[in-house]
Amino acid sequence: MGVISIPTSKKTPAAPGRKTSRTTTASKKSTAKTAAKKTKTATATSGKGKILIVVESPSKAATLSNMLGKNYIVRSSKGHMKDLPKSRLAIDIENNFTPEYILVQGKAALKNELLKLAEESSGVLLASDPDREGEAIAWHLADILGIKPDEKCRVRFYEITENAVKSAVKNPDYIDINKVDAQQARRILDRLVGYTLSPLLWKKIRFGLSAGRVQSVALNIICEREREIMKFVPDPYWVITANCETSDRKNKYELRPEKLDGKSLMKNSIPLLINTEEKANEIIAEIKANKIIVSEFKTKNASHAAPAPFRTSTLQQEASRKLSLVPAHTMRIAQALYEGINIPGRGHVGLITYMRTDSLRISNEAIDACRDFIKANFKKEYLPAKPNIFGAQSKSKNLKVQDAHEAIRPTDINLTPDSIKDALTPEQYKLYSLIWRRFTASQMSPAVSAKAVLKAEAGRVELRQEGETLIFDGWSCLWPIDLKGTELAEIKENEILTLTKVQSENKFTKPPARYSEAGLIKTLEENGVGRPSTYATIAGTLESRSYIEKNEEKRFFPTALGLTVDEFLAQYFNRKDLSSIVDAGFTAQMEKELDEVEEAKRKWLDVVGEFWKEFSSTVDEAQDAPHVALPAPEPIGEACPECGHDLVKKRGRFGEFIACSNYPACKYARPILSNIGVKCPKCGEGDVVQRKSKKGGKTFYGCSRYPDCDYVSWNRPAGEKCPECGADLYKRGSTIFCANCKYKAQVNEG
Repeated sequence: MGVISIPTSKKTPAAPGRKTSRTTTASKKSTAKTAAKKTKTATATSGKGKILIVVESPSKAATLSNMLGKNYIVRSSKGHMKDLPKSRLAIDIENNFTPEYILVQGKAALKNELLKLAEESSGVLLASDPDREGEAIAWHLADILGIKPDEKCRVRFYEITENAVKSAVKNPDYIDINKVDAQQARRILDRLVGYTLSPLLWKKIRFGLSAGRVQSVALNIICEREREIMKFVPDPYWVITANCETSDRKNKYELRPEKLDGKSLMKNSIPLLINTEEKANEIIAEIKANKIIVSEFKTKNASHAAPAPFRTSTLQQEASRKLSLVPAHTMRIAQALYEGINIPGRGHVGLITYMRTDSLRISNEAIDACRDFIKANFKKEYLPAKPNIFGAQSKSKNLKVQDAHEAIRPTDINLTPDSIKDALTPEQYKLYSLIWRRFTASQMSPAVSAKAVLKAEAGRVELRQEGETLIFDGWSCLWPIDLKGTELAEIKENEILTLTKVQSENKFTKPPARYSEAGLIKTLEENGVGRPSTYATIAGTLESRSYIEKNEEKRFFPTALGLTVDEFLAQYFNRKDLSSIVDAGFTAQMEKELDEVEEAKRKWLDVVGEFWKEFSSTVDEAQDAPHVALPAPEPIGEACPECGHDLVKKRGRFGEFIACSNYPACKYARPILSNIGVKCPKCGEGDVVQRKSKKGGKTFYGCSRYPDCDYVSWNRPAGEKCPECGADLYKRGSTIFCANCKYKAQVNEG
């Protein structure tokens, strides 16, 4: 099958492969009259009509209406106006992969309204989001509204402030066909993979399964980690701590053995070579039998550079860690902050710049404003002599894709979180505060710490302790800093320490941790899988397909179904060629090729054609694969109370449950109730059990006597009362806390 080349000039009409087989023809009838009557140039200012601006979301439309005034009509397309139909492939593979776009269901009335407004207006501006998907939305709108390819109809708002909006409206641009091509290539690739693999999975594993290009890589990453955990064999080791003090008892130290007979006991910062109780006892005996003499005490100042401002992935990671927000929720809140909040005395104003970005670039105006703020509100030592420059900004010529975008930052540094707190929801306030503090910290002076190392000898044993003290907080006055160890009091060499206690603790090496939301996003980004617009939906898609679940620690693990699907895909679609959809390296290369399409270095048809040639061949081979049996449901050793057949564990949308093995003849089912070992705080009779909500499958806690007792809680009860106010305590990880007052304490897990 041949692949054609297509022109990519901004002023060139849409080439073969871009036109649709259905709606383009239909829309011509309704727009020919509009297009013929007058040219909808965005710069038109004459005429009685107003200028029509079409954005994606209704909230953004409201914000822009307030900013631009009576000479503009702002309407929302409410996302895509055209898309591929869900019921079929809708890609003409034999005709240069021509996509069949149709009007999104339910948008006929909106289309007619926009056509009428365009007819009456003196100009049309297309102001969808400034990314690839937004460019594709603008391209479809141009087709619907009869806007010619050589018209400057496109405006992009990287921040929604009055100056930025008015400047963009006065300086419209062309639709970037290269971005449209990159987005169209991604959409076609994803459609080809999903609509080709899904029927294969139905045939070989189970009806109703699905697979995706990026999601399959993420599933493989989670499954590979689970296989590492299952294969892991723990190794024992002993941690020895020598508690010492100076002769005057003023300073205390906790030393640990580092060497024995001059040979290191450490491996990967763990005393893995103290691997038997006999060796641990030998070292302890040596410490007890000898004087502990200080051999070295050194301090060295360390400078800690300010953290970079947020890009999409790091915002999602920190919001997950610090605010317990899932990425999709983080992006919804960020979208609202970007589109505009009604601030008393200011009106509707966008509080942050565009939140889908992988750039660390900051405009000179924003840097100057931030430095002025720091100068006015902090002591002079908190302002560095020169602005802090990060990554992409210093090498922007090599990162054309990112050049138009900035990092995520507040649009007005003077709008501090506390000054607008009353105008924000609690979640908006927390996320805005995170963004504001991170950006402001990024332009502050380095933090400075003193790192101390204490070494001592006890016969054949060399001991060590490290500590770190913050000398100057710098940027860390706004953003937390991680220091190694605690403060170490200075001590002279050859001083003898008094041993107060020596103890050993038997531990075992741990398997690699399962991925959290933040950890998965970080791994995907490091491997070049996905882009800012995709991170938020990847894990959610896998969860909705029942391929993965979260445990109580909010870490992902694959279900039996997920492992089965991954094993099948890895066997047939991980051959290190162009069909390797579960290989992170291949998917990263595909993302790079899409970037090259956007940069006009490659044709989208070449990228799609090369992929399809290998992929379709592999799919054909996989058609001969044997059927894969899913693991049989696990019997629980209990008979069904309704029909007498065995009860088994099954897995549904919200996790495991108990059901009759005689289904569908018998439909008996009940949830699996996990007893957490705490009596019900309300009735005192039942036990607190873990449940899943019917809407969303969120974990909550209730009484085992329900419906006789209606106790429920989103927080896990700790089974204790608060020592300060007497209310119930709750547990999260290793922390117990009171929801009634500010009491909080750490618990011993072991």
